[in-house]
Amino acid sequence: MRTIVSSDRRRPPGAKDLPPGGRAARGKGADSTAGERGAREIGSSDRRPRRLAFEILRWVDERDAYANLVVAERLGAAGFEPRDSALVTELVYGTLRMRGILDAVLARGSSRPLDRIDAPALDVLRLGAYQLLFTRIPPHAAVAETVAVARVAVNASVTGFVNAVLRRVAEKSLDEWLTVIAPPSAPDRLGHLALVSSHPRWIAAAFADALGGDLAETEAALGADNERPAVHLAARPGETDRDSLLAGLGHRGAAGPYSPYAVHLTDGAPGDLASVRDHRVQVQDEGSQLAALALARASIDGDESRWLDMAAGPGGKAVLLAGLAAERGISLLASDVAPHRARLVADNLAGRPSGASVISSDGRRPAWRAAAFDRVLLDAPCTGLGALRRRPEARWRRDEGSVPALATLQRELLASAIAATRPGGVVGYVTCSPHIQETVDVIGWARATYAGVDVIDVRPLLPGVPHLGPGPWVQLWPHRHGTDAMFIALLSVGTHT
Repeated sequence: MRTIVSSDRRRPPGAKDLPPGGRAARGKGADSTAGERGAREIGSSDRRPRRLAFEILRWVDERDAYANLVVAERLGAAGFEPRDSALVTELVYGTLRMRGILDAVLARGSSRPLDRIDAPALDVLRLGAYQLLFTRIPPHAAVAETVAVARVAVNASVTGFVNAVLRRVAEKSLDEWLTVIAPPSAPDRLGHLALVSSHPRWIAAAFADALGGDLAETEAALGADNERPAVHLAARPGETDRDSLLAGLGHRGAAGPYSPYAVHLTDGAPGDLASVRDHRVQVQDEGSQLAALALARASIDGDESRWLDMAAGPGGKAVLLAGLAAERGISLLASDVAPHRARLVADNLAGRPSGASVISSDGRRPAWRAAAFDRVLLDAPCTGLGALRRRPEARWRRDEGSVPALATLQRELLASAIAATRPGGVVGYVTCSPHIQETVDVIGWARATYAGVDVIDVRPLLPGVPHLGPGPWVQLWPHRHGTDAMFIALLSVGTHT
């Protein structure tokens, strides 16, 4: 693989960030998680897990960090017993995911408006309220230990306030609080669903739009965001195969239902696997694998020699495409606008396969000539609404106002992807978002703008995947497919006019 060449270090607005991961918290009515089992076992005398959970929450808030990365790093350094690590994971992911409900409850229980409570004190209150409403930790222990964390980690002066608010929270169960804080379902079903599933209303509305206004299915989609996602692995083509991976995992793995490279890890952490550490296997959502496979399976005219992944960071799809390309004697160029993300791609591809190269370039001002590639993947920067179960903090970071700018960026990048594709080739347009302005509307724009571009039916390229809708594009969903909500469209390029 050739060395990274940086042709443009500018980062466009909305550029993609590191991928999601980690474990989800238990939602209302779900089975107990390992975190809750640890919470039931741990004694109130050990405050370190709660203190660490609070510190991670502050880090995520202050530095816009990704919870899954901070949790992994801090737990690795803490050396906790498994039950304490499980408790930290449960508290962090649960508090972040359920923030909408927690804030609505705290607003009722606090004598001060939430926007007048210092951020560290508010995070302590959220941490305590989560324990009271979403775990089986005894209320007295949840209150006492949270107050103790507030005394040490925030300030002794806030302990009385924290104690009083949490005691008011403890006066009602979760179901009782929901009847108080949620809009009535009859006149405002969507608002009710948004609140009880702890989503901003605009995200609930976006899901409903993408699901054709079916509020029953919208409820299922919102609920799936609050479930713990399975860890999906991908056997890297040319490095290993799924059968070998399954044989090595034994009872800890199960074959993914859709991708021939997918294995679902049913027990243990992926970082503990030698095959992951030596890069024969990677962590990759099965929906992401399907996006790369659909592009590779599409029919094109003539021979082929070069593929492009033009927004490749951090490299999961690039690795899969590179392996598939190498099996056909084809080279892959992977590019990302951000040099640090291009380096991640290079690290993922290092030494394998030899036909792949990586550069850093803004896809809107490309470093390659026009019509140079047979297949082009654009995994476009997006809101990331399709991966909220893996990124618990993400639903509170985006706002509806960010969508138009992202949609503009997506169209600009898609125009560049079409220009990079030779006549007879194919473009894959992918987002990890079901928002119509980022998906169907972008493809509609391309069809209206380019007379020589046709939309390919993706569904026959994903045999065995159910519930794919009327086509020609495909929208995957966690509640339907157990994958992230990936949107996949394929465009055949005849001319560039």
